[in-house]
Amino acid sequence: MAIWSVVRRKVFNGCNSSYSSSIIGKSWKCKSSTASHTRYYGALSKETSVFVRGSPVSLPCYLGTTPCRMTVPYNHTFNTSIRLFSSDEGGSVDAVVPYMGESISDGTLATILKKPGDRVEADEPIAQIETDKVTIDVSSPTAGIIEKIVAKEGDTVEPGFKIAVISKSSGAATQVEDSEKKPEETKPEKKEEKPKPVAESPPSPKVETSPPKEKSRAPPPPPPASGASPREPQLPPKDRERRVPMTRLRKRVATRLKDSQNTFALLTTFNEVDMTNLMKLRSEYKDAFLEKHGVKLGLMSGFIKGAISALQNQPVVNAVIDGEDIIYRDYVDISIAVGTPKGLVVPVLRNVEQMNFAEIEKEINRLAKKATAGTISIDEMAGGTFTISNGGVYGSLLSTPIINPPQSAILGMHSILNRPMVVGGEVMSRPMMYIALTYDHRLIDGREAVLFLRRIKDVVEDPRRLLLDI
Repeated sequence: MAIWSVVRRKVFNGCNSSYSSSIIGKSWKCKSSTASHTRYYGALSKETSVFVRGSPVSLPCYLGTTPCRMTVPYNHTFNTSIRLFSSDEGGSVDAVVPYMGESISDGTLATILKKPGDRVEADEPIAQIETDKVTIDVSSPTAGIIEKIVAKEGDTVEPGFKIAVISKSSGAATQVEDSEKKPEETKPEKKEEKPKPVAESPPSPKVETSPPKEKSRAPPPPPPASGASPREPQLPPKDRERRVPMTRLRKRVATRLKDSQNTFALLTTFNEVDMTNLMKLRSEYKDAFLEKHGVKLGLMSGFIKGAISALQNQPVVNAVIDGEDIIYRDYVDISIAVGTPKGLVVPVLRNVEQMNFAEIEKEINRLAKKATAGTISIDEMAGGTFTISNGGVYGSLLSTPIINPPQSAILGMHSILNRPMVVGGEVMSRPMMYIALTYDHRLIDGREAVLFLRRIKDVVEDPRRLLLDI
């Protein structure tokens, strides 16, 4: 072994004849062999070192005058360059459920808008997820073609859940992907085809294979029995009845309303407002208001202005209980309850105390459209300090609204009806509206609640008070 080690070292380092003769006693003529390795270069290349141990190599040598070939074991390191082929245009991208909000952990896949084979653009909605607050779109992260839809409607999904696989189809990249996918798809098919002929070919000799198959068929019956068990307590549908699962938004609304009743000490106080002056102001300036600001002048902006004045006069109504503390707010964010086909939502008007009539009407119009279309975001519905609910648009004459947690009060507006009223000692027909304030009696006393409604009544009946701040 020592001799071979010396020979191996000399072969690669260029042998010395004098040194070789001292070992064997004959002159050596060695010719070093240089291994040529194919190298591939490109824009993206990576050199890799490969260490080969104990592999025999045949080297030409001259022992004396007689040519011969020797097989010598050696250890050698080869440096190779590997081209990494990649294309920005090729590959597949997963469309996953986006972040749905701080207080939302999951949702229901309500609608799938696309199907496999459809072309989608970047940020184009693929599916819609219904949460307990809003409806969220799952958008395509890139332009391409939908390869497959992974989820199905009705599934409960979480942020990061894969909804679809999108292929960046562009020229040769897609052809390479298709060619790579075909063998992968054929492999399981071959594996599946192999057991089938085996089961069909030996019907008579291999009779033992049939009993295990029959045994494997035996377990399936229990699952349907277990699936039928949860349906047993449900009553069968009667004639002209249909059972529809409750939406997540409806479940959330029901839970919050019940929690409000269980947590707060609810109390409601009422008053009535003469709408004559506000309606007169609206009829006189509605055309000029629309021409200048591009939106109609409604009655809601007048009540919001009245609520702002009342909240500033009675700051406890704008406060909230937090544990054993009371948090007073020096800003006013008013939530407007909007009924949509999917349920009740409450978009928020931020810092409304700094807005004028036109800005309030524009913001109400914008949020109402988004709420009806189902495109309103969670941020646009979070953080309100006071809520106004207008049941009068549906014809409600009188109601007791429920507080929207964690707020402390809610104002209820109702329909306007002409009623006989005593004005200046005379009975006159006046457009009247009942207003109601439901408040948390743990924080707000009856005095503050009554003064709050009284301030709204004064401002709405005489809007000039807002200009004079009286």
